[in-house]
Amino acid sequence: MLLLAKSAFAAAPHREMRRIADMVALMPGVAKALHCFSEQGAPSLRDALEDVRSGPYSDIIIVPLMLPLEPGFVNWLTRSLRRWQAETSKPWPMVRIARDIAQSLHFEPLLAALVAGTAAEPPVLPEAGHKLEGSLVPAQKRRVLVCEGGACNAAGADVIWGHLRNRQVQCKLRVKGDGTMTAKSTCLGPCSLAPVLQVFPEGTYYGGVSEAAIDRIVHEHLLGGKVVSEFAYAPTGRKQQLRRPHPTNPEKSQNPGEVK
Repeated sequence: MLLLAKSAFAAAPHREMRRIADMVALMPGVAKALHCFSEQGAPSLRDALEDVRSGPYSDIIIVPLMLPLEPGFVNWLTRSLRRWQAETSKPWPMVRIARDIAQSLHFEPLLAALVAGTAAEPPVLPEAGHKLEGSLVPAQKRRVLVCEGGACNAAGADVIWGHLRNRQVQCKLRVKGDGTMTAKSTCLGPCSLAPVLQVFPEGTYYGGVSEAAIDRIVHEHLLGGKVVSEFAYAPTGRKQQLRRPHPTNPEKSQNPGEVK
């Protein structure tokens, strides 16, 4: 059982997710329960899947713990699962996605219990005065924008964003090299090359980005200063189709060329 949340930054929500996973692990028929995240947070959904896939389990159930559960979320989750399955020749257990929490017959009494419990909570009162806080202006010279437009979201941009954010923490990108900050963008333009991200100050566009591409962009471009040509697309002034990297030799990547 994989309990899937969107993201977590601090220690407290990670502890809470572990607590919930420990509770689920005691349920009948559950051999193992893990928490994971679709965006930033460790372990990521893919890492959790790799963990349980290597074990003696016949079924994996993914339970999204988020409201509202948009249809687009389930769509990209399904596409991401199929992509990960296609990337390995080893057999996978049966993978299922649980239904929306809000569709459960127990959801209404749960809401009623939460509302009833507010009587014991302290009220939120206005402060006597509001103190202005200061902020440091980021010194990092590099920026990575990840497209979150419709086409990129459909192609799994949330998974790519989460992988990039996790690598940012693991590789200490903010303090290594020129320093890197990451952000989401509503649209970067080349929708047919989804999922797309752009690296500044060069302004390099990367298309068809996967987790493996993120790892190379981090080490070769963000830290090494060298554009990863296999996934990069130059502004030629002509429409371009998505290249399909060769499975074993990047130099033989399939490139259908420009489109009139």
